[in-house]
Order: sequence, then C-alpha cells, then structure tokens
Amino acid sequence: MIVWLNGTHGAGKTTTSALVQQLIPDSRVFDAEKVGVTLMDITPPLPSTGNFQDWPPWRPLVVETARRVLEYTGGTLVMPMTVLVERYWREISTGLSQHAIPVRHFVLHADQDTLRGRIEGDTVLGPSPFRLHYLEPYAEAARTWLHSEAEVIDTTHLTPGQTALRIAEAVKS
Repeated sequence: MIVWLNGTHGAGKTTTSALVQQLIPDSRVFDAEKVGVTLMDITPPLPSTGNFQDWPPWRPLVVETARRVLEYTGGTLVMPMTVLVERYWREISTGLSQHAIPVRHFVLHADQDTLRGRIEGDTVLGPSPFRLHYLEPYAEAARTWLHSEAEVIDTTHLTPGQTALRIAEAVKS
C-alpha cells in the first residue's frame, strides 16, 4: 500500500511522513522528489521546465520505483509529495492502480496565512520564494479537484504528531 501525503509546502508533509512511518508497522518513507533530483542531475540537462514534475519521465519513474520497492520489501510506502496538476496525479494514481497497488491519498491542508507563516518562519530551510510561489497553485488545485480526490486533514491547529496519528488511524481502520 501507499500512503500519499499531498499538500503544498509548509503543510507538514515531510515531518508528518516520518511520524506516520513510525506508527505503521512495516512501512518506509519514499520521497518521490528524489526521482526528480536524479533527473535534474542528468547532463547535459533536460529541457528547462521550472518543475521536474513537468518532465514526462518523472511520473512513470515514480510509479515504477514505488512498485519495485514494494515488490522487494512489501509493506507500506509513505510518500510525502506535492502533486498539484490533476493530469499528473491521474497518471501516477492510474499507474499504481495498474500494478494493483492501493493508495490512500491524504492532503495536508492549512489556510494560506498559516502556510505563509510556516514557510517564512522555517528555521531549517529558511524563507523560500520557491515554496511561497506554490501557495496560489495549491489553493486553485484545492478548489478545483484536489480536495475531492483525497482525505483532507486540516493541519492549521494540529501538531505533526496529531496529524500523523490521524493518518495512521485512518489507514489501520
């Protein structure tokens, strides 16, 4: 099974994924961003797009990597990854479905002011114009398709531990 944690930057995906992994037996965290980083390391570089998710190889490589890891280890993959383009989500979720891999899709949500505050006050990564840039695309995806495709957890007033517990309980039930 895959537990996919979606949502924009500042929602708490990375922190929560590590905590979810501790609560679900036989689980591992797989950050699909690493697939994008691998593609960014190709030289000469792939055509510039502004986001590695726009590269056609990224999506099937995420599916294939997840499939191969689950085939090798079994268990559950916890995947913290923002996907805001509906067509990309459909490609990934359909690819996983074709391999009979069940997906529990969660969106970690917070209001725009909370997200902005978290990003601007991030003591690890620091304030990030890149991360702030995705607030409006997230809001648009949430309004148009994303929230209807997932189990939404409002993290505005939750700690990462409380969020992880809600996800783990939902997955186990």
